[in-house]
Amino acid sequence: MEEGKDPTVSKPNQSKVLPPRLIQLLFLFLVLCFSICLFVIYMIRKTEVTTTLVSSIPVLQPCVQEQQKTNLDHWIKPPSSLLHAMSDEELFWRASFVPQLKSYPFVRIPKIAFMFLTKGPLPLAPLWERFFKGHEGLYSVYIHSLPSYEAKFPHESVFYGRQIPSQVAQWGRMSMCDAERRLLANALLDLSNEYFVLVSESCIPLYNFTLTYHYITNSKHSFMGAFDDPGPVGRGRYNHNMLPQVNISQWRKGSQWFEVHRNLASVIVSDTTYYPKFEAFCRPACYVDEHYFPTLLTIQAPDFIANRSLTWVDWSRGGPHPATFGRSDITEEFMKKLHMQKCVYNGEPSSICYLFARKFSPGSLEPLSLVAHKFLGY
Repeated sequence: MEEGKDPTVSKPNQSKVLPPRLIQLLFLFLVLCFSICLFVIYMIRKTEVTTTLVSSIPVLQPCVQEQQKTNLDHWIKPPSSLLHAMSDEELFWRASFVPQLKSYPFVRIPKIAFMFLTKGPLPLAPLWERFFKGHEGLYSVYIHSLPSYEAKFPHESVFYGRQIPSQVAQWGRMSMCDAERRLLANALLDLSNEYFVLVSESCIPLYNFTLTYHYITNSKHSFMGAFDDPGPVGRGRYNHNMLPQVNISQWRKGSQWFEVHRNLASVIVSDTTYYPKFEAFCRPACYVDEHYFPTLLTIQAPDFIANRSLTWVDWSRGGPHPATFGRSDITEEFMKKLHMQKCVYNGEPSSICYLFARKFSPGSLEPLSLVAHKFLGY
């Protein structure tokens, strides 16, 4: 061997190099992991947005509502709002539903529906508020006014939110009867309403609520004025084109202001036989609101009406309209006169004949409020 030389053979430093196939697999794995991370982040953000929307939108509400519609409460509870989009035809059809079973499978307290037919404001509302006070659950209120009128009753008022969808009603025209039928139909949607009283903005109650409720609910008859007037403003308004549905011997006249039982209210809103005849052949000087309902019920249910009204009016001054009473008319003598009555109630003589009176002007409110406790009992 040569001197100065290491006998050990010197080899170059070789690093371990990964196979190309393994590098490709590793790269694909990293890409896959990165994609999964991006997808998870995206889904988390989307889930947060969806959760926010779900919390703000009652997605399950239709299911809950469908469940609620299957129980009895859906059918027996009155509408939560009197506003609806039904046409008159749809409303009358809906209101004409009558249960065939006479007994109710739930506790039912009969109510009186007070239906106010008015052009707009109710100037005597404070008097009615006193009349209704303390008798919640025994009455309901409905108002038919001009469609353009916006009531501004305070939230605590019995008249708050009690306007029904209305249309223009003209005195002496069929549109007036349409308004009355509209009131009846809306009130019929509440199964607890058993009695229906039509009043105007110029009406006042003549007795306290307790007496009024007892008088109406214990009567064997409904109070629809209906009499045979042989004169020119009675039979003289009859049109022979009403045959064969209405014979002149069945023709009746009566007061516009009435009280009817639920059964008779259903007869009125479901009528399609006599309505077309009166609409076509009872026009001024035939005032249909004085003849349609009295004649209809005389034909359909003569044994169920008392043939008199519960609303007192004064025709002694003459003219096409009854007298209107103002501030100066409200005296003790006048108030006593309102209670001096004689009639027949449930087949017996009675000194209580009228429960309401009209027409009272807005100016009469103050003096009426002062004497209401003494003479009216509220």
